[in-house]
Formats: sequence, structure tokens, C-alpha cells
Amino acid sequence: MTITKAVATQAVFYVLLLAAWQGLYFLCVSVLGLWKPYAFPNPIGVWKSLCVLIEQNMLFVAVYHSLKRAIIGFLLSILTGVVLGFFLVKFKLLAEAFKPLILGFQTLPSICWVPFAILWFGLNETAIIFVILMGSTFSIALSVDMAIRNVNPLYIKAAKTMGAKGLELYTKVICPASLPSLITGLKQGWSFAWRSLMAGEVMSASIGLGQALTLGRDLADINRVMLIIIIIVILGVLIERFIFAGFEEKILKKMGY
Repeated sequence: MTITKAVATQAVFYVLLLAAWQGLYFLCVSVLGLWKPYAFPNPIGVWKSLCVLIEQNMLFVAVYHSLKRAIIGFLLSILTGVVLGFFLVKFKLLAEAFKPLILGFQTLPSICWVPFAILWFGLNETAIIFVILMGSTFSIALSVDMAIRNVNPLYIKAAKTMGAKGLELYTKVICPASLPSLITGLKQGWSFAWRSLMAGEVMSASIGLGQALTLGRDLADINRVMLIIIIIVILGVLIERFIFAGFEEKILKKMGY
């Protein structure tokens, strides 16, 4: 009952939000003439753009290609970031030397890697995946480093007392204890990967949501631009809620939280 009520409340909120949006458009564009129709989107125009993209079979193709690149790039980022994070934990000298540099790279906007990607790989899939990799890897590495370092020392001491060491200590004690923090780090890494994907696609000619966004700009179609932005937001929220949040909940329940 509580869930149903929450869903109903959200539905009412978004209906009112759409009504207010359409009313603002009608008042400021059609009545007062404060804005030009091509400069301000409206819900009806966005809906028409959605129907056009579906009829032309462009929307689902763009979503498919974008998700494919995002998943490939994110998986590579996890692999690279986890290895780098473990190295930072294992080797103190390496952490002292490279951690400030990694922190700097993490704060660097993903768009900065686009020129490198184009010069090194050209306008292709590899360039986009490279941008995703560089945009997400450092965040994951720092999350791994922090998650492992924040494991309760008592767990490690107790495990060593019972004879655990080396790989067994990591696989049976440290990694399970750090899983909640690791999942949070992966969620953050995914958000960086998703943003980096859009940065790469906007600057390339490859089919995807980024290209659809650029095409809407070139056609001066503000409703199409708004539609693609909404789709990007919805996809990001759905993936976070139904994949990462669900996995995080299972981990926390298994650990007794």
C-alpha cells in the first residue's frame, strides 16, 4: 500500500509538472511572445519528436548503440580501476607518488580526452570507449583504494590470528567487508562513464544518443534536443535503480545490515 501510494504521488507530481511546463510555454510563447517557439521546448513538441524518432526507427537504434558502448567502456573501467586500486593499496610508495595525479585526472572533465581520442584512434568506436575508460577508471580506482583502506582493522587482525594470509585474506575477509563501499564506488564510476559516453558521442559521427543530440542541434529542433536529454536522464536513473541499487540491497541484506 505504501509503495502504491508513493507511485501515485510521483505520478501526480509529474503530471502537474508537465501541465505547468506546457502552461509556461503557452503563456510565454503563444500569449506574451517573450520567447521564440524554436528556443523553448514544450511537452507536446517533445512527444511529437518521440513519435517521429520511433517511426523512423532511430531512437531504439541510438539507445542500443549507446548502451553497448557504455557497458563495454564501463567493464573495461572496472577491470582497469580495480587493478589500479589494488596497486595503490598494496604499494605505499606507489600511492604516495601517483594518488595526487589520479585525483587530478578524476577531476578532469571527460571532454578533455576527446581530442586525444580523435588524434589517436580517429572518429570510431574505439575513440568513444577510450573516453569512457579515461572518464571512469580513476574514480573506480580511488573508490577501491578507499573501500579497502576503510575495512575494520579488527576483521583483518582476527583473520590473521586464525591463519588467513595473502590471497585468502583478500578473498575471504577484505573484499567481502569492503563490498558495500565498492558498490557505491561502482555507482559513481557508472555516472562518470555515462557522462563520458555522451561527451564522446557528441564529438563523433557514430550512431547513438550523442549523435541524435547533435542532430537536433543542427536542425534547430529544441524539442528533439530536450527529448534526448530526458531519455539520457531516464536511462541513467533506471540503470542505477534497477541494477546498482538492487545489487547493493542484496549485498547489505546478506551482510546483515
